[in-house]
Amino acid sequence: MAKQITDAELIKRAKKVAKRKVISKYFNIISGEVGCALVTDKGNVYLGVSIEACCGMGFCAEPGAIAAMVTNREYRIKRIVAVSSGGAVLPPCGRCREFMYEINEKNLDADVIIGKNKTVKLRELLPHTWQKCFKASK
Repeated sequence: MAKQITDAELIKRAKKVAKRKVISKYFNIISGEVGCALVTDKGNVYLGVSIEACCGMGFCAEPGAIAAMVTNREYRIKRIVAVSSGGAVLPPCGRCREFMYEINEKNLDADVIIGKNKTVKLRELLPHTWQKCFKASK
């Protein structure tokens, strides 16, 4: 079984990839303003960075890490964190919360690190999933 990774180590790994880089000055494309690290239920760690693009196709760091996870045929997030290039731990935006849930409904039980020594379950950040609300309205 893989060695248990601490919250501090997960934050350190996210911060390591959160290195702001202007990829294209002409198109104002910036990567790495935010880095993400997640650990799966199998103990594997995946990383991602944000990409900001003027065409509107940019994305947060969490989908980058989740895409790496899914590429490796894993779908369950055990713990996840996003960190700015300045070192601040950031809670996921609404779009990322929904994305984590849609990848696997059991991700509602994932621990989301939202600050130093502060972790909550995804279900606390996403208490009213659209599917739950849709079923209730029928």
